[in-house]
Amino acid sequence: MPLSDHEQRLLEQMERALAAEDPKLASALRGVDLRTRQRRRAVIGAVVFVVGMVMMLGGAIMMTTGRNVAGFIVVSVLGFLVMLLSAYYVATSLRHMPASGEMPKVVPLRARGRRPRAKSKTSGTFMQRMEERWRRRRESGF
Repeated sequence: MPLSDHEQRLLEQMERALAAEDPKLASALRGVDLRTRQRRRAVIGAVVFVVGMVMMLGGAIMMTTGRNVAGFIVVSVLGFLVMLLSAYYVATSLRHMPASGEMPKVVPLRARGRRPRAKSKTSGTFMQRMEERWRRRRESGF
């Protein structure tokens, strides 16, 4: 539900007062958009992927010269590993990126890093639990 014009003006006024009173707190509260942060991570991962590709191909091309073949094999394998890890990094960044216009879920500081409590095993039959899991996944977009 959007804010009314009066509420919007009050909110802007409060933001300006906070910024004037404590600029460090205001900038910390403003923070970086989660979507922007995940996009930046994906771009960094893509750049590292390209670096890994250059390492792998460079090692393969240098192997044809015949000098220090073992060193070039190591460079090629390291390049492949860099590519693999950066692809995983990009995939996780894109998976956690909220859709445009979607507000990210606010997680309390106490609950971060903890798994939600599991429901008791007696919360229904196996099929009922599987149907419930499927319904929750469809609602959350996975």
